[in-house]
Amino acid sequence: MPFSLSKTALATHCALLCLTLPSFATHAADKTYATAQSMERMIITGSRSVERIDEVPSSVTLIDNESLKQDMLVSSELQNILAFRVPGMAPSSGTSSNSGQSLRGRQALIMIDGVPQSTPLRNGQLGIRSIDAGAIERIEVIKGATSIYGNGASGGIINYITKKATNDDKARLELGASSKFSAVKFEDTPGYRFDASIDGTNDNFSYVLSGAIEETGLQRDAEGDVIGLKYGLSEAKSKNLFTKLGYAFDEEKYLQLTYNYYEAQQEADYVDVVGSVNTGVKTYAIKDTSGNPRLGAPQGPRGNHNLMLKYIDDELFANTQLTVDGYAQIIENMFFYSTNLSNPSEGYAGGQSLIKSDKKGLRVNLNTQIDWDNVEVSFIYGLDALNDVSSQPLDDGRIWVPEIDMTNLAAYLQAKIIIDNDWIVKAGVRQDRVDLTVDNYETLKVCRDANTCSVPMDVKGGDIDYDTTTFNLGVRYNMNEHFSPFVSFSQGADISDLGRLLRTATVDDISLIRTEASVVDNYEVGFSGQFNDFTYELAVYRSNSDLGTGNKYDEATGVYMPVRAPQKIWGYEAQLSYQIQDHLRSNVTYSWIEGKDTENDVYLDGKAISAPKFTAGIDWQPFDAANLGINYLYVGDRDRFEPTNGNYVGSQGPVSSYNLVNLSSSYRIDNWQLSLGVENLLNEDYYSARSQAFTYKGYNTKGLGTTVNLGVKASF
Repeated sequence: MPFSLSKTALATHCALLCLTLPSFATHAADKTYATAQSMERMIITGSRSVERIDEVPSSVTLIDNESLKQDMLVSSELQNILAFRVPGMAPSSGTSSNSGQSLRGRQALIMIDGVPQSTPLRNGQLGIRSIDAGAIERIEVIKGATSIYGNGASGGIINYITKKATNDDKARLELGASSKFSAVKFEDTPGYRFDASIDGTNDNFSYVLSGAIEETGLQRDAEGDVIGLKYGLSEAKSKNLFTKLGYAFDEEKYLQLTYNYYEAQQEADYVDVVGSVNTGVKTYAIKDTSGNPRLGAPQGPRGNHNLMLKYIDDELFANTQLTVDGYAQIIENMFFYSTNLSNPSEGYAGGQSLIKSDKKGLRVNLNTQIDWDNVEVSFIYGLDALNDVSSQPLDDGRIWVPEIDMTNLAAYLQAKIIIDNDWIVKAGVRQDRVDLTVDNYETLKVCRDANTCSVPMDVKGGDIDYDTTTFNLGVRYNMNEHFSPFVSFSQGADISDLGRLLRTATVDDISLIRTEASVVDNYEVGFSGQFNDFTYELAVYRSNSDLGTGNKYDEATGVYMPVRAPQKIWGYEAQLSYQIQDHLRSNVTYSWIEGKDTENDVYLDGKAISAPKFTAGIDWQPFDAANLGINYLYVGDRDRFEPTNGNYVGSQGPVSSYNLVNLSSSYRIDNWQLSLGVENLLNEDYYSARSQAFTYKGYNTKGLGTTVNLGVKASF
């Protein structure tokens, strides 16, 4: 949580420079940022270089390693951690999907060390679960539209910064084991988690190796029933293997190789009893006693690979740093089996789709710094190249979304001017050239029942070209430690889920589909400050897009059709923290957001706009070996829509308020740590905000009941 960290913790954890600097004590960066004071409040994502938060004219949330470890005592699910820690981020649905978990009403670009994990060409909204939380050092969240990393960041950036090697000659080894189970009904709920990591530095060579395996038991709600399986976590098994190797040629030159493998699949021997938002009956799961073969393959990421090679030269020439990184990624995300993908006339009782994405990228980034008396100027400039081939076939061989072959070439320039250490002016421009190729294809005939089917359409493929130029401008004035106002304007270019537009085409030529890119204009005004042990930040924002993407239900075909129309989203956020005593601190956040389709003057639905959210936390260290944390989440009401023919449709269900309390505690004995975490401590019986808003079949599942997590960890 920003502004709630001690200076010592920030100095320790913010020293991570894995995107732009290696982690060797001999490296030039360690001389530049040698003291805790100079490393205080550092961030690296926002403009692709190291900078302090008080030099950023926009809202930022940092989840440092200390907070991340504390949250993992309760749950390793990143959706839950982000929901509690990030103002402006929609609450989690408690499932494997981050659908409906928007950032300020728009989609965030998920990254691992700056490498995109999202699949914006066909956004399945599964990117948040792309790495195990145990492999992450810290999380940086930059809010508001930005094009600094290209397509898919209309709501901002969530960057997972991975673990770095210790500078000590001795290797650091950690081993952990834990078990989660329901306190409401214990039967078949115990799961397990094992993780291990080792890192260190040997002369000029550094290494980080970590692995985790986790398997959940049955997930039960507050009434003891098994939670429905759609994007479910019951009897799900995940594996993560992370490797980072580095070599320093000298004080200026450094090479780093990173590989991450992640899979997380659910294979439960249960079936759903489907209820409905409109009837008020929940969806839950029961043991499958039919004896029939299980339909479909296990759902979830079934082998996502990320490989990145990075080279850094801190002194390419005078005052200029060069960073070159190339990356390759293969993603396969399997969805659940659905009868909505049936086609009785061809013998298909249902179907199961998967998103496939194959990315290859190269980035060249230069950072030049110039000082004149009381003026510091830095220029960040470079080139991005990306090839992304994405599609959404069905596991039975049918094609729902054809292959989209995208080549993206971009050039950018970002300038920052610091005057008298008080005024910070940032301005930037990015020019993108995007070329897309789609072969001829036929839209898929899908049926909700034998008499309600979509009409297949032969669509002529071709090339689609985009040329977009986006700008940003921001000013921050660090008047004093009590008051630091900022104002910013930023743009982001977004090819809004092109695959979804292609699969529902109602015309015979791709050139006739409204595939235009959406340019999002984001405006933000805010201020932050500190009074002794009290810190705060307040921000008001608004984002406009001339061509957003919503959806509308077509009763004739039973398909939700995309709607391209201008959108306006606005809201505000507040975050406060107070160091009550040396070993007792608290924090509070509040976020409110709203949005409209301005062409039709209708509110945006629950896929984009979340209900108001309030969080509060207490972190108490009664003595050195013990720690206790309590986190509280309140989700408010949102009721903007009227029923259609007596029923709510799409994502327009009304959201009623609910409260959640989580407990985390740990006790250290020498090199051992014992931990107890409790999720939903008060056993709140509730539907998540998404479960209330989404009227789609099977989504109305209740949230997790009281669940206990017992763990032990050893460090050597």
